[in-house]
Amino acid sequence: MNETLKTIMGRNSCRDFKGAPLTDGQIKTVVDAALAAPSAMNMQPWRLVVVKDKALIEELDAEGMGILAASEDKAAYERAMGRGGKMFYNAPCLIYVLSEGTKWASLDCGILCQNITLAAQSIGLSSCIVGMAMIPLTGTHGNKFMERMAFPEGFTFAIGVLVGEPNVGKEPHELDYNKVTYVGS
Repeated sequence: MNETLKTIMGRNSCRDFKGAPLTDGQIKTVVDAALAAPSAMNMQPWRLVVVKDKALIEELDAEGMGILAASEDKAAYERAMGRGGKMFYNAPCLIYVLSEGTKWASLDCGILCQNITLAAQSIGLSSCIVGMAMIPLTGTHGNKFMERMAFPEGFTFAIGVLVGEPNVGKEPHELDYNKVTYVGS
């Protein structure tokens, strides 16, 4: 199996990071891979906000957990509590992927996120795509968080990606061939 396929097959969603800061080189590698993502008509309808301020990530985490705790639907809160009581799993880097919201932007941002996760895997880091990264932005401090992170006007949350060194190894999920239909010979 070639190195690209090994990277793809070895990737998993990490929910337990060591918390040690990433190097500038590691961050550049991940960002470069993100920006190399293809997009419809090369519109690149995204902006990245790379949060490497651990204290800010912990503030966002606490805000999000507070919002989940106050929610009527406790499923997400209970799931997070069962995974250590943190929304961002002690990750040292949170990448907010923001979108212009054009027709193909959600697909394009998804491709960009895949590039981030594979780049992280290829250099010995782990990652986790986190839609819940939006939750802290919806609370009473949401606008202040967006201002602190310099979210550009006209862009909205698309998805978040956590990146860092894993605390423990984890096997990738099993391939489910029942999800495949072949047409033709």
